[in-house]
Amino acid sequence: MDETPWEPPLAGSEEEHLLGALDRLRATFHWKVDGLDADGLRVRLGPSALTLGGLLKHLAVVEDLTFAYKLSGARPDIGRQGDHEWPFTSAADDSPEHLYTLWTDAVARSRARLAAALADGGLDQLVHISDGQGRHAGLRRLVCDLIEEYGRHTGHADLLRESVDGRVGEDPPPGWRPAGPK
Repeated sequence: MDETPWEPPLAGSEEEHLLGALDRLRATFHWKVDGLDADGLRVRLGPSALTLGGLLKHLAVVEDLTFAYKLSGARPDIGRQGDHEWPFTSAADDSPEHLYTLWTDAVARSRARLAAALADGGLDQLVHISDGQGRHAGLRRLVCDLIEEYGRHTGHADLLRESVDGRVGEDPPPGWRPAGPK
């Protein structure tokens, strides 16, 4: 069994490296938020309203927006449309089980949608989302944007998790498997 399945390949294609980088960030984010109860998911730092629960819900929304709407124009059922703060502000009302399931299900849907799109045209294909002047983004851009989103929020999760129980580190330890909510 591979002890670090989230590691990108040492040498691979562009597609393998981009998907590997995304999955490594997803795994690291998952490790940072994993195994917490409601109190742990609600911890805040200083004046920021950001919480690990809010990040779980936000990234679930971003996964669905990226690989449903931006990819093909499909409108996912993701809560209050147009209210960008909703995932962050409403997460405190959600159970840990709901938040973890929301995120893991969104990631699974994204992986399936992305795999189908890659099989149908690769990274160079144009997607639904455009700049309003008729120029459409490419699939490569969507993947890179999601890598950036996870990079930013995994850094936030790192600080929040350290304040909860001291968990620190760049990647999950070898052999780590998700525990889910407490």
